[in-house]
Amino acid sequence: MITLRNITLRRGTKVVLQGANLVLQPGEKVGLIGRNGAGKSSLFAMLTNRLHADAGDVEIPPRWRVGEVAQNMPETDDGATEFVLQGDLPLMAAQAELAAAEASGDGNAMAHAHLALDEAGAFDARARAQALLLGLGFKNEQLDAPVNSFSGGWRMRLQLARALMCPADLLLLDEPTNHLDLDALVWLEAWLKRFDGLMVVISHDREFLDAVTRVTVHLDEATLTRYTGNYSAFEEMRAERMAQAAAAYGKQQERMAHLQRFIDRFKAKASKAKQAQSRVKALARMEKLAPVLTASDFQFEFREPQSLPNPMLSFDGLVCGYMTADTAAASGDLPPGGAAPGSGRPSAGRATPIVGNVSRSVLAGQRIGILGANGQGKSTLVKTIAHALPPLAGTVTEGKGLVIGYFAQQELDVLQLDDGALMHMVRLARDVGPAAREQELRDFLGQFRFTGEMVNQAVGSLSGGEKARLVLAMLVWQRPNLLLLDEPTNHLDLTTREALSIALNEFEGTVMLVSHDRALLREVCDEFWLVSRGGVQPFDGDLDDYQRWLLEVARATAKGQPAPPAPGVPRAAVEAPPTAAAKSTPAPSPTPPRRDDRKAAAQTRSQIANRTRPLRIEVQQIDARLASLATEKAEIEALLARGKRTPAEIADAGRRLNHIAAEVARLEERWLELTGEIESINAAG
Repeated sequence: MITLRNITLRRGTKVVLQGANLVLQPGEKVGLIGRNGAGKSSLFAMLTNRLHADAGDVEIPPRWRVGEVAQNMPETDDGATEFVLQGDLPLMAAQAELAAAEASGDGNAMAHAHLALDEAGAFDARARAQALLLGLGFKNEQLDAPVNSFSGGWRMRLQLARALMCPADLLLLDEPTNHLDLDALVWLEAWLKRFDGLMVVISHDREFLDAVTRVTVHLDEATLTRYTGNYSAFEEMRAERMAQAAAAYGKQQERMAHLQRFIDRFKAKASKAKQAQSRVKALARMEKLAPVLTASDFQFEFREPQSLPNPMLSFDGLVCGYMTADTAAASGDLPPGGAAPGSGRPSAGRATPIVGNVSRSVLAGQRIGILGANGQGKSTLVKTIAHALPPLAGTVTEGKGLVIGYFAQQELDVLQLDDGALMHMVRLARDVGPAAREQELRDFLGQFRFTGEMVNQAVGSLSGGEKARLVLAMLVWQRPNLLLLDEPTNHLDLTTREALSIALNEFEGTVMLVSHDRALLREVCDEFWLVSRGGVQPFDGDLDDYQRWLLEVARATAKGQPAPPAPGVPRAAVEAPPTAAAKSTPAPSPTPPRRDDRKAAAQTRSQIANRTRPLRIEVQQIDARLASLATEKAEIEALLARGKRTPAEIADAGRRLNHIAAEVARLEERWLELTGEIESINAAG
């Protein structure tokens, strides 16, 4: 159990925590939330002993192992699997012990080392490490590629896999989803649900928090407040608390005003002086409630476009890719470790297509979400549309008056680190427009929380969230009618993400969005494109359909079977890029079924029903058991929320919650297997 008592923590002159108290139980899944700059990472540093509290007590069991994602970029020639294995500290210690024992020839020490290796799971450690890598999106041929051959985002995935490899009692994850696509994100959620230890995660992805956390700790105004439930439950409970606090404050203000009026009216009258004095003392003794103050919500809006060409874009046989190693590294789509032999990158000057034969149109007012695994070409497609990469073949026809606003996956692509926000805006107004005076630009930046001398602060010293706000400000200023957004939420806190969602929904132009933030995709996009196997096809479904399809693909891959086609995408489009000939071939006209055909179809349906009946019965039983477990879990959490439980009762409740989580994970896995079998039988019939 972790206990914080009356903690005060300062970073320089800033007070991060003041009189903070918190208790975290073993096995809990905790989401740590708060605005950018509130001090969440500083709290992590205190839990790992890199920072020490200025006052108060921090109690962490001394024998607990702590797993944490290192923030530095690894530089080593070690293979990916070996690098991840090094995160298993007990295994590394056992291997070092065996090496020392063999060097000294000590038989007893060798026996003890072999026992330690067995306890550390050395026999399957390599398989476990590679399972983590595959789950996070690496390919089989990349499992032993040198760490230095991977790009920055993939190296951070290696750091995440290394942290997950450690058999930790306390797992600390600081924005683990920033470098993941939806495929890897779905896998990570399933892995974290099965994790047995205490997990504390910092994230601004509300759907990720809802999926993996059951406790929420809010860091706000240097205090820690614990809520039972995931992020959605926290929002409801905090809104209720704030409403109650506001009501109590209002009532107290009315009472104080009533007392003050009595004092003012009768303090000069001798007959009432004693009563007036009594009310003066009562007013002084009254414990003053603080008004309900919250950080002002960040809001902005995109300016009305000057024109809305329709169509905005037309692609005819467009091929997107890269020509040089430098361009490939910038695109973010180069498969990690998979290029020129020994280099991890393609040969300079060689044209390497990633997405081919794109023939589509983009209309005014469309909200398009671009889906696909990392390395499939999402960023390359967006960069080509934004003129950051030249097309390798085909044509792109732009509507008259098209103005593109491009948010790069790496904000540094469009920012000068030595210049301030004001200099960026001055240059933008001069070179792109519309032109404006310096005071107008200062006022405009103030809407994005750049005030005072902050407008001249070097961009290189700004936080990730501040850089992202500056890029948003630059987009808004240009009055675009087409927004190309490539992972715009990576460094945005929840408040800013919500502001972006509102602004995009009110935007009158067209949006093309690449994001792993499912909440943003759900709220903004009304159609999806799937970038897969070198092509771009419409995806006929929503994000839930996409996640189910990803699970089906993963299950088929594990069984060595061909991947099922995505909803609305023909199998040929999944297995190979579309061709112009295939695109122009008309579909055969349907013919009415004959009576014999209908009879055969009825018999087939009957056979399928008989074969799937026991499977469907088991699925119903699992659904009933999951509902029962959900009810039991809610009852236990409600019991804990009421407080006044003995330590033994709390520990017993925690153990029961862990058992429930383990059973739920097992049942959900079985449910997926059964539904997969049912679908396979239906497809074969």
